[in-house]
Amino acid sequence: MPTGYLAVVLHAHLPFVRHPEDPTVMEERWLYEAITGTYLPLLEVFEGMLADGVPFRCTVSLSAPLITMLTDDLLKQRYADHLDDLIRLGDKELERTKSEPHYHRLAKMYSDRFQRLRHTWRCHDGNLVRAFRKLQDAGRLEVITSTATHAFFPLLDRNWAALRAQVHTAADLYQKHFDQRPRGMWLGECGYVPGCDELLREAGIRYFFVDTHAILFADSRPVYGVNAPLYCPTGVAAFGRDTESSEQVWSAKQGYPGDPHYRDFYRDIGFDLPMDYIGPHVHPEGHRMYTGFKYQAITHAQLHDKWVYDPEVARGKAGLHASHFRGNREQQAQRLAAHMDRPPLIVSPYDAELYGHWWYEGPIFLNDLFRQIHFDQNVIETITPGDYLERHPTNQVATPCQSSWGAKGYSEHWCNETNAWTYQHIHVAAERMAALARGNPTPAALTRRALNQAARELMLAQSSDWPFIMTTGTTVPYATRRFNEHIVRFTRLHDEIRDGHISEPWLATVEGQDNIFPDVDYRLYAS
Repeated sequence: MPTGYLAVVLHAHLPFVRHPEDPTVMEERWLYEAITGTYLPLLEVFEGMLADGVPFRCTVSLSAPLITMLTDDLLKQRYADHLDDLIRLGDKELERTKSEPHYHRLAKMYSDRFQRLRHTWRCHDGNLVRAFRKLQDAGRLEVITSTATHAFFPLLDRNWAALRAQVHTAADLYQKHFDQRPRGMWLGECGYVPGCDELLREAGIRYFFVDTHAILFADSRPVYGVNAPLYCPTGVAAFGRDTESSEQVWSAKQGYPGDPHYRDFYRDIGFDLPMDYIGPHVHPEGHRMYTGFKYQAITHAQLHDKWVYDPEVARGKAGLHASHFRGNREQQAQRLAAHMDRPPLIVSPYDAELYGHWWYEGPIFLNDLFRQIHFDQNVIETITPGDYLERHPTNQVATPCQSSWGAKGYSEHWCNETNAWTYQHIHVAAERMAALARGNPTPAALTRRALNQAARELMLAQSSDWPFIMTTGTTVPYATRRFNEHIVRFTRLHDEIRDGHISEPWLATVEGQDNIFPDVDYRLYAS
């Protein structure tokens, strides 16, 4: 038995952004950039370790909106076109930089990278959800999911029917794609409110994640802190984030991604080069945006001129940081094990998009970390929460406190002066949805379609992404517009269902635009 366990958790999530009516909506590129920067590189790392016989274990949470987008034929075709355009830009960059050896070397690196990623994409026929399922079937990943639209439960708990629909809709979608119930569920923004674990139990979920203080301030003092899960009274396990391991990656001051030799995310030729050159590869209306071609390193803050990025130096740094992280986890496990009757569990959860999209060398770091853990030590073992519960089924019973991750840990990021106005509309819509569900137990076919679409619009309005964006101040007009659109559509559907005059042409249009959760069942709101 190892001295300790390490559970790396990568939470992959994006808001549902799909605009069949307008292929130029810039926010749709969030998905394309995440596929290119994170999801395909992670698949390459995982598949490479599988091929090499490295017995790693890792937890990947694919949110319900992300699963829907990754399996949408329109978005898959648009992404394939996007990748083709990156390769065309790579050809142009090879020509433009041929007289500048350092930049030409990087242009060649990107050209090769995008062609390799396209090969990986085509090998999986563009079905990345199926690719993750194969890794789960091979015993290397434990794939879980999130609540339906990443809703923030602590601020929606006045309507438990709405929370129930979030849980069951997500679990049903997961089962459709993975042919089994998810073992775990990521609560949007790690937002936990006591009692929601009953909804998870009802849906067959065995565990969820919370931030550190949710465990430490549980209604009974945790004997092992966050280094062992707590069973809620329902029997669903709560796993707490380990602060020490997380800060070594997340911390703006101490985290690895801030090393000056790593690639600078924010310097991109989409902003640096003239529009007459870069224009065909950015927004057709001339809006500058990231292309993925980045030639500068982060560099020291006091230096005005950026270093030219050196991938070999950065690759070496990633290996050193993986070794440093591994060594610290070994020491941490040995220190904790002296006070426990079982191997201590170190849960390290991260937004998956950190690895590759924001931190270019992140997938290299993970690759080195898992390989070093297998070949270079015998103190810690990689594990998933599901594995842990099978090995150690007896755990302390206590109820975590209401909490979230993010600024100050108690919902402030999702309810403040920038976004508090949204919740009155969400609460009213949720109450109306429950009333509609109870009042229409056996509707006609058209009414059933309208009821299901009303459920979709409500869940899309409940997405935690809109208040998050309003707080951070990025793309606020888009978030505000999306929230208002879903509330307005829900309200019209509510009124038409109530009055018995449903516009089928308009309903069909909305169904085509907001086609998330094709098998949603409005009756979830009747309970």
